[in-house]
Amino acid sequence: MPGLYYEEFEVGETIEHRTRRTVSESDNQRFCDMTMNQQPLHLDEEFAAETQFGERLVNGIYTMALAVGVSIPETTDGTIVANLSYDDVQHPTPVFHGDTIRAQSTVTDKRETSDGERGLVTMHVEAFNQDDELVCEFDRTVLSLKRENAE
Repeated sequence: MPGLYYEEFEVGETIEHRTRRTVSESDNQRFCDMTMNQQPLHLDEEFAAETQFGERLVNGIYTMALAVGVSIPETTDGTIVANLSYDDVQHPTPVFHGDTIRAQSTVTDKRETSDGERGLVTMHVEAFNQDDELVCEFDRTVLSLKRENAE
């Protein structure tokens, strides 16, 4: 399914994203390796066992990236010019290996660019685990194509 053009976003609408992802130990390890984040809380089982969490946590930036990724098909797939910002990122509940993440996006603002050819859309993205606990939330602002200017 292609993403939405600027005109198709409705302020106040909540889009439930169909794609879910179970986070594996391998996902977390590879993401930490690729980003050179060697935080022992993410990688060292013995270290993490001694923390208040009792086990390794999934890298929070991966959790955020996953929430963006699963939102793409229903929001910006093929209709985006650029991601402009990610604001007010919060991680209220940790993510552990084996958690299944789903997301939803609520359109909070939209406005045309000064030339009227594109539009800015802001969405509040929320990610939840399999127990419906909020694990990550943030505001994402995108520069979106208008249908009439898509070519």
